[in-house]
Amino acid sequence: MSKSIKIEIDVRSGFCHGVIRAIRKAEQELNTDKSLYCLGEIVHNSEEVSRLNRKGLQTIDKEQFMQLKDTKVLFRAHGEPPEVYDIAQRNNITVVDASCGVVLALQQKIRKAHEESPDAQIVILGKKGHAEVIGLEGQIGYSDIVIENESDLNKIDFSRQIILFSQTTKSVEEFNSIVAKIKENLKEGVDFRYYDTICRQVSNRIPELKEFASRYELIIFVSGKNSSNGKVLFDVCRSVNPNTMFVASLNDIDFDNIEHFSSIGICGATSTPIWLMEAVKEKIEHYFTSSDKNLNKKI
Repeated sequence: MSKSIKIEIDVRSGFCHGVIRAIRKAEQELNTDKSLYCLGEIVHNSEEVSRLNRKGLQTIDKEQFMQLKDTKVLFRAHGEPPEVYDIAQRNNITVVDASCGVVLALQQKIRKAHEESPDAQIVILGKKGHAEVIGLEGQIGYSDIVIENESDLNKIDFSRQIILFSQTTKSVEEFNSIVAKIKENLKEGVDFRYYDTICRQVSNRIPELKEFASRYELIIFVSGKNSSNGKVLFDVCRSVNPNTMFVASLNDIDFDNIEHFSSIGICGATSTPIWLMEAVKEKIEHYFTSSDKNLNKKI
Protein backbone atom coordinates (compact mmCIF):
# COMPACT_ATOMS: atom_id res chain seq x y z
CA MET A 1 0.00 0.00 0.00
CA SER A 2 1.14 3.55 -0.65
CA LYS A 3 0.48 4.39 3.00
CA SER A 4 0.33 2.30 6.14
CA ILE A 5 -3.32 1.53 6.78
CA LYS A 6 -5.13 -0.93 9.02
CA ILE A 7 -8.42 -2.36 7.71
CA GLU A 8 -10.36 -4.94 9.72
CA ILE A 9 -13.82 -6.52 9.56
CA ASP A 10 -15.82 -7.03 12.74
CA VAL A 11 -16.01 -10.82 13.03
CA ARG A 12 -19.23 -10.56 15.07
CA SER A 13 -21.10 -8.63 12.40
CA GLY A 14 -23.22 -10.20 9.70
CA PHE A 15 -26.26 -12.44 9.53
CA CYS A 16 -28.02 -13.55 12.69
CA HIS A 17 -28.92 -17.24 13.06
CA GLY A 18 -32.45 -16.71 11.78
CA VAL A 19 -31.30 -15.09 8.54
CA ILE A 20 -28.56 -17.70 8.04
CA ARG A 21 -31.18 -20.44 8.36
CA ALA A 22 -33.56 -18.74 5.90
CA ILE A 23 -30.87 -18.27 3.27
CA ARG A 24 -29.64 -21.83 3.73
CA LYS A 25 -33.17 -23.13 3.20
CA ALA A 26 -33.54 -21.01 0.05
CA GLU A 27 -30.26 -22.24 -1.39
CA GLN A 28 -31.11 -25.87 -0.61
CA GLU A 29 -34.40 -25.56 -2.47
CA LEU A 30 -32.76 -23.77 -5.39
CA ASN A 31 -30.17 -26.52 -5.71
CA THR A 32 -33.06 -28.85 -6.55
CA ASP A 33 -35.75 -26.76 -8.25
CA LYS A 34 -33.73 -23.86 -9.72
CA SER A 35 -36.68 -21.56 -8.96
CA LEU A 36 -38.44 -20.54 -5.77
CA TYR A 37 -40.83 -17.81 -4.68
CA CYS A 38 -40.17 -15.81 -1.51
CA LEU A 39 -42.93 -13.78 0.19
CA GLY A 40 -41.19 -10.44 0.71
CA GLU A 41 -37.45 -9.81 0.58
CA ILE A 42 -35.67 -12.69 2.28
CA VAL A 43 -33.39 -10.17 3.98
CA HIS A 44 -33.30 -6.38 4.03
CA ASN A 45 -30.19 -6.14 1.91
CA SER A 46 -30.51 -5.48 -1.82
CA GLU A 47 -27.09 -6.94 -2.64
CA GLU A 48 -27.92 -10.30 -1.04
CA VAL A 49 -31.42 -10.28 -2.56
CA SER A 50 -29.85 -9.72 -6.00
CA ARG A 51 -27.39 -12.57 -5.44
CA LEU A 52 -30.19 -15.00 -4.59
CA ASN A 53 -32.34 -13.67 -7.43
CA ARG A 54 -29.61 -14.68 -9.85
CA LYS A 55 -29.85 -18.19 -8.40
CA GLY A 56 -33.61 -18.28 -9.06
CA LEU A 57 -35.24 -16.81 -5.93
CA GLN A 58 -38.19 -14.64 -6.97
CA THR A 59 -39.45 -12.06 -4.47
CA ILE A 60 -43.23 -11.58 -4.49
CA ASP A 61 -45.61 -9.38 -2.52
CA LYS A 62 -48.84 -10.31 -0.72
CA GLU A 63 -51.06 -9.64 -3.74
CA GLN A 64 -48.92 -11.84 -6.00
CA PHE A 65 -48.86 -14.54 -3.33
CA MET A 66 -52.65 -14.65 -3.20
CA GLN A 67 -52.79 -15.39 -6.94
CA LEU A 68 -50.41 -18.36 -6.80
CA LYS A 69 -51.57 -21.97 -6.85
CA ASP A 70 -49.87 -25.38 -6.77
CA THR A 71 -46.37 -24.07 -6.21
CA LYS A 72 -43.76 -23.60 -3.49
CA VAL A 73 -43.15 -20.42 -1.46
CA LEU A 74 -40.54 -19.62 1.17
CA PHE A 75 -41.63 -17.73 4.29
CA ARG A 76 -38.69 -15.67 5.55
CA ALA A 77 -37.36 -15.37 9.11
CA HIS A 78 -39.66 -12.48 10.09
CA GLY A 79 -42.64 -14.79 10.55
CA GLU A 80 -46.13 -14.58 9.04
CA PRO A 81 -49.65 -14.07 10.42
CA PRO A 82 -52.11 -17.01 10.46
CA GLU A 83 -54.11 -15.82 7.43
CA VAL A 84 -51.05 -16.23 5.20
CA TYR A 85 -50.85 -19.92 6.14
CA ASP A 86 -54.59 -20.21 5.44
CA ILE A 87 -54.09 -18.80 1.93
CA ALA A 88 -51.26 -21.26 1.31
CA GLN A 89 -53.45 -24.18 2.34
CA ARG A 90 -56.40 -23.08 0.19
CA ASN A 91 -54.19 -22.57 -2.88
CA ASN A 92 -52.23 -25.81 -2.46
CA ILE A 93 -48.98 -23.90 -1.86
CA THR A 94 -46.11 -25.84 -0.31
CA VAL A 95 -44.59 -23.67 2.41
CA VAL A 96 -40.84 -23.66 2.99
CA ASP A 97 -41.05 -22.18 6.47
CA ALA A 98 -37.91 -20.29 7.49
CA SER A 99 -39.59 -18.37 10.32
CA CYS A 100 -37.09 -17.63 13.10
CA GLY A 101 -37.60 -19.75 16.21
CA VAL A 102 -37.32 -16.69 18.44
CA VAL A 103 -40.11 -14.97 16.48
CA LEU A 104 -42.32 -18.07 16.54
CA ALA A 105 -41.93 -18.30 20.32
CA LEU A 106 -42.96 -14.65 20.63
CA GLN A 107 -46.01 -15.22 18.43
CA GLN A 108 -47.08 -18.05 20.74
CA LYS A 109 -46.60 -15.90 23.86
CA ILE A 110 -48.81 -13.16 22.43
CA ARG A 111 -51.54 -15.64 21.50
CA LYS A 112 -51.45 -17.19 24.97
CA ALA A 113 -51.56 -13.80 26.71
CA HIS A 114 -54.59 -12.77 24.67
CA GLU A 115 -56.39 -16.06 25.32
CA GLU A 116 -55.76 -15.88 29.07
CA SER A 117 -56.56 -12.16 29.38
CA PRO A 118 -58.92 -11.26 26.51
CA ASP A 119 -59.79 -7.86 28.00
CA ALA A 120 -56.17 -6.76 28.47
CA GLN A 121 -54.45 -4.33 26.13
CA ILE A 122 -51.73 -6.20 24.24
CA VAL A 123 -49.03 -3.65 23.50
CA ILE A 124 -46.10 -4.31 21.14
CA LEU A 125 -43.02 -2.11 21.11
CA GLY A 126 -41.99 -2.20 17.46
CA LYS A 127 -42.06 -0.57 14.05
CA LYS A 128 -45.58 -0.31 12.63
CA GLY A 129 -45.76 -2.10 9.29
CA HIS A 130 -42.56 -4.09 9.84
CA ALA A 131 -42.89 -7.68 8.62
CA GLU A 132 -42.25 -9.19 12.05
CA VAL A 133 -44.73 -6.85 13.74
CA ILE A 134 -47.45 -7.67 11.19
CA GLY A 135 -46.91 -11.35 11.96
CA LEU A 136 -47.21 -10.65 15.69
CA GLU A 137 -50.35 -8.55 15.31
CA GLY A 138 -51.98 -11.23 13.20
CA GLN A 139 -51.82 -13.72 16.06
CA ILE A 140 -54.63 -11.84 17.86
CA GLY A 141 -56.59 -10.45 14.92
CA TYR A 142 -54.76 -7.10 14.90
CA SER A 143 -56.46 -6.08 18.16
CA ASP A 144 -53.17 -4.95 19.68
CA ILE A 145 -51.55 -1.54 20.12
CA VAL A 146 -48.20 -0.88 18.41
CA ILE A 147 -45.96 1.80 19.90
CA GLU A 148 -42.78 2.88 18.15
CA ASN A 149 -41.52 5.25 20.86
CA GLU A 150 -42.59 7.24 23.90
CA SER A 151 -44.67 9.63 21.79
CA ASP A 152 -47.07 6.73 21.06
CA LEU A 153 -47.85 6.07 24.73
CA ASN A 154 -51.02 8.14 24.38
CA LYS A 155 -52.52 5.18 22.51
CA ILE A 156 -52.65 3.26 25.80
CA ASP A 157 -55.45 3.42 28.37
CA PHE A 158 -53.55 3.48 31.66
CA SER A 159 -56.70 2.62 33.61
CA ARG A 160 -56.91 -0.85 31.98
CA GLN A 161 -54.72 -3.94 32.19
CA ILE A 162 -51.61 -3.76 29.99
CA ILE A 163 -49.42 -6.60 28.70
CA LEU A 164 -46.27 -5.40 26.93
CA PHE A 165 -44.10 -7.30 24.44
CA SER A 166 -41.30 -6.18 22.14
CA GLN A 167 -40.29 -6.78 18.55
CA THR A 168 -37.27 -9.08 18.77
CA THR A 169 -34.85 -6.57 17.22
CA LYS A 170 -35.50 -3.60 19.53
CA SER A 171 -32.87 -2.46 22.02
CA VAL A 172 -33.07 -3.49 25.68
CA GLU A 173 -32.49 0.12 26.77
CA GLU A 174 -35.46 1.31 24.73
CA PHE A 175 -37.69 -1.44 26.11
CA ASN A 176 -36.72 -0.67 29.70
CA SER A 177 -37.38 3.03 29.10
CA ILE A 178 -40.90 2.26 27.82
CA VAL A 179 -41.56 0.03 30.84
CA ALA A 180 -40.54 2.85 33.18
CA LYS A 181 -42.77 5.37 31.38
CA ILE A 182 -45.80 3.06 31.53
CA LYS A 183 -45.25 2.52 35.25
CA GLU A 184 -45.13 6.30 35.75
CA ASN A 185 -48.51 6.76 34.05
CA LEU A 186 -50.27 3.64 35.34
CA LYS A 187 -53.38 4.22 37.43
CA GLU A 188 -53.25 2.82 40.95
CA GLY A 189 -54.18 -0.85 41.18
CA VAL A 190 -54.01 -1.54 37.42
CA ASP A 191 -52.25 -4.77 36.41
CA PHE A 192 -49.20 -4.26 34.18
CA ARG A 193 -47.18 -7.20 32.90
CA TYR A 194 -44.21 -6.91 30.55
CA TYR A 195 -42.04 -9.45 28.79
CA ASP A 196 -38.57 -8.76 27.44
CA THR A 197 -38.82 -10.66 24.15
CA ILE A 198 -35.74 -9.14 22.55
CA CYS A 199 -33.32 -11.47 20.76
CA ARG A 200 -30.04 -11.31 22.65
CA GLN A 201 -28.00 -12.19 19.57
CA VAL A 202 -29.25 -8.92 18.10
CA SER A 203 -29.24 -6.77 21.25
CA ASN A 204 -25.74 -7.94 22.25
CA ARG A 205 -24.45 -6.40 19.03
CA ILE A 206 -24.87 -2.95 20.57
CA PRO A 207 -22.18 -3.15 23.29
CA GLU A 208 -19.97 -5.17 20.93
CA LEU A 209 -20.28 -2.56 18.18
CA LYS A 210 -19.59 0.29 20.59
CA GLU A 211 -16.33 -1.37 21.56
CA PHE A 212 -15.44 -2.10 17.92
CA ALA A 213 -16.25 1.43 16.70
CA SER A 214 -14.04 3.00 19.36
CA ARG A 215 -10.92 1.20 18.07
CA TYR A 216 -10.69 2.81 14.62
CA GLU A 217 -10.36 6.27 13.13
CA LEU A 218 -13.09 5.51 10.57
CA ILE A 219 -16.00 3.08 10.67
CA ILE A 220 -17.65 1.84 7.49
CA PHE A 221 -21.07 0.45 8.33
CA VAL A 222 -22.41 -1.84 5.61
CA SER A 223 -26.17 -2.35 5.50
CA GLY A 224 -29.26 -2.31 3.34
CA LYS A 225 -30.98 1.07 3.28
CA ASN A 226 -34.31 -0.45 4.32
CA SER A 227 -32.97 -2.46 7.27
CA SER A 228 -34.45 -1.36 10.60
CA ASN A 229 -31.69 -3.15 12.47
CA GLY A 230 -29.14 -1.44 10.21
CA LYS A 231 -30.44 2.03 11.06
CA VAL A 232 -30.25 1.28 14.79
CA LEU A 233 -26.73 -0.18 14.68
CA PHE A 234 -25.44 2.57 12.38
CA ASP A 235 -26.58 5.15 14.93
CA VAL A 236 -24.86 3.13 17.66
CA CYS A 237 -21.57 3.27 15.77
CA ARG A 238 -21.93 6.96 15.00
CA SER A 239 -22.67 7.76 18.65
CA VAL A 240 -19.27 6.32 19.57
CA ASN A 241 -17.37 7.35 16.45
CA PRO A 242 -18.61 10.42 14.50
CA ASN A 243 -16.44 9.27 11.58
CA THR A 244 -18.94 6.56 10.58
CA MET A 245 -19.85 6.06 6.93
CA PHE A 246 -23.00 4.25 5.76
CA VAL A 247 -22.41 2.00 2.75
CA ALA A 248 -25.16 -0.03 1.03
CA SER A 249 -23.07 -1.11 -1.98
CA LEU A 250 -19.53 -0.77 -3.30
CA ASN A 251 -20.57 2.34 -5.22
CA ASP A 252 -21.32 4.16 -1.95
CA ILE A 253 -17.71 4.17 -0.74
CA ASP A 254 -16.44 7.76 -0.41
CA PHE A 255 -12.78 7.37 -1.29
CA ASP A 256 -12.06 11.10 -0.97
CA ASN A 257 -12.96 10.76 2.69
CA ILE A 258 -11.35 7.39 3.31
CA GLU A 259 -7.84 8.34 2.22
CA HIS A 260 -7.46 10.67 5.21
CA PHE A 261 -7.61 7.82 7.73
CA SER A 262 -5.02 5.22 8.70
CA SER A 263 -7.28 2.74 10.51
CA ILE A 264 -10.66 1.56 9.22
CA GLY A 265 -13.15 -0.79 10.83
CA ILE A 266 -15.83 -2.47 8.71
CA CYS A 267 -19.01 -3.78 10.33
CA GLY A 268 -22.66 -4.33 9.51
CA ALA A 269 -26.21 -5.22 10.48
CA THR A 270 -27.72 -8.62 11.19
CA SER A 271 -28.97 -8.51 7.59
CA THR A 272 -25.55 -7.78 6.07
CA PRO A 273 -23.79 -10.68 4.29
CA ILE A 274 -20.15 -11.25 5.22
CA TRP A 275 -19.23 -11.48 1.53
CA LEU A 276 -20.32 -7.86 1.04
CA MET A 277 -18.19 -6.62 3.93
CA GLU A 278 -15.27 -8.58 2.49
CA ALA A 279 -15.87 -6.99 -0.93
CA VAL A 280 -15.82 -3.52 0.67
CA LYS A 281 -12.52 -4.33 2.38
CA GLU A 282 -11.03 -5.67 -0.86
CA LYS A 283 -12.05 -2.60 -2.83
CA ILE A 284 -10.54 -0.23 -0.25
CA GLU A 285 -7.30 -2.21 -0.21
CA HIS A 286 -7.22 -2.12 -4.00
CA TYR A 287 -7.71 1.63 -3.90
CA PHE A 288 -4.69 2.16 -1.66
CA THR A 289 -2.46 -0.09 -3.76
CA SER A 290 -3.59 1.27 -7.12
CA SER A 291 -1.34 3.64 -9.06
CA ASP A 292 -4.42 5.27 -10.64
CA LYS A 293 -6.79 6.03 -7.77
CA ASN A 294 -9.30 7.88 -9.93
CA LEU A 295 -9.72 4.79 -12.11
CA ASN A 296 -9.95 2.52 -9.09
CA LYS A 297 -12.85 4.48 -7.63
CA LYS A 298 -14.96 3.24 -10.53
CA ILE A 299 -14.15 -0.45 -10.12
